[in-house]
Amino acid sequence: MPATDRAALLAVTYKEYAKLRKVIDDLDDSTARAKDADDTSIKDVIGHRAHWIDLFLGWYHDGLAGKEVFFPAKGYKWNELPRYNAALRQRQADLSWTDVRSLLADAHDRLMTFLDDHTDADLYGGPMAGANNEWTPGRWAEAAGPSHYRSASKYVRARRRDG
Repeated sequence: MPATDRAALLAVTYKEYAKLRKVIDDLDDSTARAKDADDTSIKDVIGHRAHWIDLFLGWYHDGLAGKEVFFPAKGYKWNELPRYNAALRQRQADLSWTDVRSLLADAHDRLMTFLDDHTDADLYGGPMAGANNEWTPGRWAEAAGPSHYRSASKYVRARRRDG
């Protein structure tokens, strides 16, 4: 069930990030770069999660500024996520595992700063500006942060188990 206030959002964000760090911190570069049957690696998944936090923060700030908000990104529709994600993997292909882990840590820090700087009313008082739906900024933050951390942890655990 999604968080409905800032305290719950902070708690779930800390919790899911800690779980994700626990499953990735001891991975070496070779393991993190190994591709699965869908040509995706753990490194790709973690890079994707870091990127989506920045997408969310951009959407939020663009909406507040009255700018057009592009969901998920300029030139893409939601049904084109596979194409967008493939392009993202290509852009991040030359990054090392260390680089990608740093991207995640930095994005997480930006997300936490965002949450620390906003009130319950900011996060849950109404729809996010520019989103054209009923999701609050808090709900969008949860989707970009802890929900993505949770799915990444599940993916990494499965890859480690299947070996």
